[in-house]
Amino acid sequence: MFLLETVLENALHLFYPHLCDGCGNDQIAKNQMLCYRCLKRLPTTNFIDFPDNSVERLFRGRLPITIGHSEYFFSKGKLIQHLLHQLKYKSNKEIGFYLGEMMGQTILQSNRFLNPDIIIPMPISKEKEIKRGYNQANIIAMGLSKILKIPVSSSFISKTHNTESQTNKNRSERWKNVEGSFVINKMEQLINKSILLIDDVITTGATIEACGNMILKIPGTQLSVASLAIVTK
Repeated sequence: MFLLETVLENALHLFYPHLCDGCGNDQIAKNQMLCYRCLKRLPTTNFIDFPDNSVERLFRGRLPITIGHSEYFFSKGKLIQHLLHQLKYKSNKEIGFYLGEMMGQTILQSNRFLNPDIIIPMPISKEKEIKRGYNQANIIAMGLSKILKIPVSSSFISKTHNTESQTNKNRSERWKNVEGSFVINKMEQLINKSILLIDDVITTGATIEACGNMILKIPGTQLSVASLAIVTK
């Protein structure tokens, strides 16, 4: 029986190879999205182990977060940009879920993150979500939720209108671009809750700042922030 299963598995792999999303290598386990070499190439930050890390410093004086974390350093032309591009523009939701699971494992092993009550993905406008078919932050949050066993809800916060691209804008321009573009729904259900806000990439932090400050207007809320990647100078 084992021999038959092996033959069938090898035949399926021949006609339907399971390829690494990073390099295209077919030497990859069925439950993996990346091969061992690509996993080693991911630029892990290790922020989770350090208070006063780059994420927490970025929001100091701007947004009073409890804990801040980014799983990877973002670099143009590198593997992490390729994977995020696959998630955001190529409908590769599986890689977003997989990376969310990996970040979940990192957070789970840390003793710094207090268990939040709810995970909230950074919202995008309805127009953009309809065009793309999904919110990439929600995909990441779902992978995170699977590991942390914490519920995800995308219904508590809405982005009221489509803003201009943040690319090529400085910090002040980014803030003005997103100011007033978020609204809280079902506010009473978030009172006294510890919330983990999830995004794909942190650059200047203006979008998270605008959204997070709306959340912290709710009585008794605590806010932590995590992203798959962070852009550093």
